[in-house]
Amino acid sequence: MIDHDRLFKELISNFFLEFIELFFPQVMDYLDPDSIIFLDKEVFTDVTEGERYETDLIVRIKFQNESAYFLIHLENQSSAEPNFDRRMFRYFARLHEKFSLPIYPIVVFSYQEPKKPAISQYQVGFPDFKVLDFNYRVIQLNQYNWRDFLSRPNPVASALMTNMKIAPEDRPKVKAECLRLLVTLKLNPAKMQLISGFIDTYLNLNQTEEVLFQTELGSLQPQEQQEVMQIVTSWMRQGIEQGIEREKNLIIRQLKRKLGEIDGELESQVRSFDLDYVEALGEALFDFSTIEDLRNWLDNS
Repeated sequence: MIDHDRLFKELISNFFLEFIELFFPQVMDYLDPDSIIFLDKEVFTDVTEGERYETDLIVRIKFQNESAYFLIHLENQSSAEPNFDRRMFRYFARLHEKFSLPIYPIVVFSYQEPKKPAISQYQVGFPDFKVLDFNYRVIQLNQYNWRDFLSRPNPVASALMTNMKIAPEDRPKVKAECLRLLVTLKLNPAKMQLISGFIDTYLNLNQTEEVLFQTELGSLQPQEQQEVMQIVTSWMRQGIEQGIEREKNLIIRQLKRKLGEIDGELESQVRSFDLDYVEALGEALFDFSTIEDLRNWLDNS
């Protein structure tokens, strides 16, 4: 399962100004970029519905050339939810009550379905007058065309193109273009890894698509192709390492199931093995009856 909330929170918290610049450039005109403070998440309990909610991101920012502050409250929604407009208003009301600051509310809808435009306001009214007209900003990624962001030198664009409107046959091309844009930005290794991991998670290609992806890489400029291949190679290395770790975890669970608890020293010895030894242990363990059999096998390996 993809942890959508964690991935989007990591992306936007690490590239917050780039996110605002990409989607709300007008806000950049009046915020002080040196005053950004990420506040602790707020936890709200909905007594009537028995639900517990946590805000995703709350950022306190100073108005440019002023001493006053405002908040940006940002939520990511990876699935459609009934009455989400009402929940956004409740967040707004409680945050406004606690902080007594102006609040700029934003929602990123990152789901693929439904395609219809999401609601961006919550209203309460009567036939003779309107009591409430609460509005919030909406970024509904499946309403954006990824091609419109190809020339945007922004790491958030490189990441979020993966969640935009993509024809199934374009997935390999989009992945290649996301990586091409990423390597042109010359980010530090940690930020490069964050974005590339985001891309690989949301554009996880099947075997047929991988072949097309390699073809797309061949059309890149030589320098871009070399740098993108470094990222792809690191993915492959990570995949191998993760596969070996999963294999070790499986073998250790099987040993414990067959022999009972094993001490930390034996477990560490198993975890130190390379893949060939782990596979050999996986075959040998069916002949073990006691912990001593395991010790003897490890001593002779």
